[in-house]
Amino acid sequence: MNRRTAGVCCSLSLVVAALTTSGVAHADEDIRNGQGSAETDAGKDSQNGIYAAAQIRYTGAVAKGGGKGNVTSSDVTWAPPPCWYAPYLGAKDFKKKMSKELKDAMAAPGMAGHAGQALDQMQRHYEDDYGWTDTPGYKDYNVEKDGKGMFWAAVENPDEPDILKRSSCSDIPFWVDNGEAPPPRYEEAIKPEMLAALAYQRMQLPETKVSLAPDGTTKVNLPTWAWLNKAVFDDVEATATVDVPGFHIEATTTARPKSLTLDPGTDDATMIPASGECPIVDDKIGEPYAKGKSEETPPCGIIYNRSSKGATFPLRAALTWEISWTGTDQTEPVGMPDGTIEVVQEIAVEEVQSINR
Repeated sequence: MNRRTAGVCCSLSLVVAALTTSGVAHADEDIRNGQGSAETDAGKDSQNGIYAAAQIRYTGAVAKGGGKGNVTSSDVTWAPPPCWYAPYLGAKDFKKKMSKELKDAMAAPGMAGHAGQALDQMQRHYEDDYGWTDTPGYKDYNVEKDGKGMFWAAVENPDEPDILKRSSCSDIPFWVDNGEAPPPRYEEAIKPEMLAALAYQRMQLPETKVSLAPDGTTKVNLPTWAWLNKAVFDDVEATATVDVPGFHIEATTTARPKSLTLDPGTDDATMIPASGECPIVDDKIGEPYAKGKSEETPPCGIIYNRSSKGATFPLRAALTWEISWTGTDQTEPVGMPDGTIEVVQEIAVEEVQSINR
């Protein structure tokens, strides 16, 4: 809700916090994902206020268990939403749950003074048409409109580490008619671009091993060829969907390989090309080594200038993916920050004379 009145603001914040503890205004996702075919649980958990209506369904290339994927954004300032507002419950179900939670909260020890007054105001807000600036109240929890809309509530992003950001969607549940957009003041109301960012956060890209020649053990001053298997160049997609009666939005985030950046694991090495970044050329990165190419310079590779002296160098290979999304009312791809995943391969480098022939 819009708490512009100073006297109401702090008191209602206390009430929201109290009700959040018991699960009324806090609707975390209960995601049970499996890579390649991931989706949220379709049931509900009466212990913590999780309802299917407030959940986001994830499908495609997403991390198992519903956690963060393996993609790191190239833009350090970019972040998915820490919280949002989403469809929660119909009027009758909301009345049953909220009225009980309010009753229990009012009976709890210490709920007097400002907190007690705020609880009373909230009860009147949903039962007796008591409202605030820009926020009209409801008669009997809007049950006369049951089936014609839903109450929306705050949802925390479980992968947001900052608790202040995660809990910043602190407005109490509000009504939205079917087919209507939430009031403009609820800027954090779930929308397709937010779903795209959440799908990005959970995207699981293939951890592709870079092919090398020689592989595993190479020689000082010998070009080591590097390339990627063509199979890695398939687009990867992750989709996030909110689908409840009267409200459906979705977004698909697509990742497409862009370039490979190599870090040899030592300063005593020469990169090919010098930047260490090997772009995609004709749908491939680098070129497979073949017999007869020993005197040629690879389009993508490394020349180690000293041995690893019986140990190994950690060759880091970062594959950069171009990310974009499409979704509800957005058919043309919209760019997002590039994403990268990194794999490490141990490389032994020997002096020429130390290799048995």
